[in-house]
Formats: sequence, C-alpha cells, structure tokens
Amino acid sequence: MATYEVAIYNAEVRDCLQKGEKHDNLSDDWADTHYLEFRATDEAGARSAAERRYPADLGYVINTIEKVN
Repeated sequence: MATYEVAIYNAEVRDCLQKGEKHDNLSDDWADTHYLEFRATDEAGARSAAERRYPADLGYVINTIEKVN
C-alpha cells in the first residue's frame, strides 16, 4: 500500500463565507484546502476512501491526489 495526499475543501463553507454567513455544522477553516493522507493500493482507492469520509453531497471537493510514497 502507498500513501496518498488528498487535497479537500468544502464548497458549502466557501459559499457561506462569501455571503458573510456561518456553516451550520463545519468550521470556517473548511473553506481552505485540507491536506489529508490516505493509505491505498492506488490513486482510485485513495479517492474512494476520501469520498467515503468526505462525501460530495455534503459539499466536499477533492482538488488533487498525489502519491507521497
């Protein structure tokens, strides 16, 4: 298994901040990109794991996925 760095932000939080509002469930820092590591056999596996934990239907957006080792 390899380690993949996944860059994720939350579009709903960004939209709220642009309107001068707060998101109901997430902190403002989710408007910024978070770099999280996932262990997987390949990039598709890392994407799948990230999408399960940070689903698009809750506003999460995956920017990039890079293999780190």
